[in-house]
Amino acid sequence: MNVDLMRKVDYYAGVPLCFLATFVVKLSNLFSTTDKPKRVLLVELSEMGSAIIVDPAMQKLKNVGGCELFFVIFDKNKPSLKLLNSVDDQNIFTIRETGIVPLALDTLKFFWWCRMRKIDSVIDLELFSRYSALLTGLSGANNRVGFHAFHNEGLYRGAMLTHKVSYNPHQHIAKTFIALANTLLSEKPEVPYSKTLVSDDEIKLRQAPVSAEQKTAILAKIREDYAEFDPAKHQIVLINPNASELLPQRRWMKDRYAELMRRILEQSKTAVVLITGAPAEREEAEMLRISVANSRCINFAGRVKFTELPPLYTVSLLMVTNDSGPGHFSSVTPLKTFVLFGPETPALYGSLGNSTAIYAGLACSPCVSASNHRKTACSDNVCLQAITVDKVFNTISPLLPA
Repeated sequence: MNVDLMRKVDYYAGVPLCFLATFVVKLSNLFSTTDKPKRVLLVELSEMGSAIIVDPAMQKLKNVGGCELFFVIFDKNKPSLKLLNSVDDQNIFTIRETGIVPLALDTLKFFWWCRMRKIDSVIDLELFSRYSALLTGLSGANNRVGFHAFHNEGLYRGAMLTHKVSYNPHQHIAKTFIALANTLLSEKPEVPYSKTLVSDDEIKLRQAPVSAEQKTAILAKIREDYAEFDPAKHQIVLINPNASELLPQRRWMKDRYAELMRRILEQSKTAVVLITGAPAEREEAEMLRISVANSRCINFAGRVKFTELPPLYTVSLLMVTNDSGPGHFSSVTPLKTFVLFGPETPALYGSLGNSTAIYAGLACSPCVSASNHRKTACSDNVCLQAITVDKVFNTISPLLPA
């Protein structure tokens, strides 16, 4: 299903279903008990980057709470959980979002899966999704943590939660995820949760292990596409010009990426630029490569598996990317990453890694939030148009070799 259809289903079907499910959940609450969390399920369906950002919260649940972790995510986004392997593969449930029928079938399987694994606690990481609220409320878990609107208008999700958290739009989402974990681990009830201080030290990410063999394999792939590549001589610069369909307004203009790559290659005679992306983005990347017209600009879209991203990032000098998954995937490596922000703000969604945000900060930006289901009325992303090639190049040029 496309994003707009999913939003419509979430609203037109989600609101009445949440209303009806509220009666079922309230009835079941009469027979439930509040147990210490032991088998904790996290619900994060649509954002691959969030599966990385939530890792500090998951580590707290394991190391402080002694919890066994489970996860439910859309099928296409499951690879993001493998970068740090915080959740055992057998503890991950995937839901197909390719159509209404597969979605409905997998949803029913999910409820059975939760009961078979005796899930006692669920944390809904989604920002006011009705679908995730239904998964949480009907999971059979006695402890159910998530965001509640309280006195804010809109985004009705029924009464699915036992632990209602006030969403804070003024702190990084990684700290908000920690607050959800703190809520589950709290020994006393609060209204609203969570009355805790989350420090910057709590949201540091672990690094993905990368072996020498993995690095060698990636370098060999680069040599396949550029026969003159010499790891001892060349420095790899990654360019990710794509963003997910969830928010296409996050894309910096292709002609500016092309000009940026020309300037990089002109300044640094030892730089090799790899245009990265998914296999479906290879044709678009090829058009960019042709427009750059330099043998050291390589179309690398679709050339590596998801699990090969950490080795690729580890052997590279730097990356320039739109505000999308790669900005978060690189955060589990030392790679210096420059992320172009527009409709969203780095204050909330900035990478936790070795990252620099490039952000114009217009009066209208950010224009997407939890309160509008990340759907903006904007069709003219001036927030990214305001970021010039000069700005980006001058920011990264001190790192470029001669």
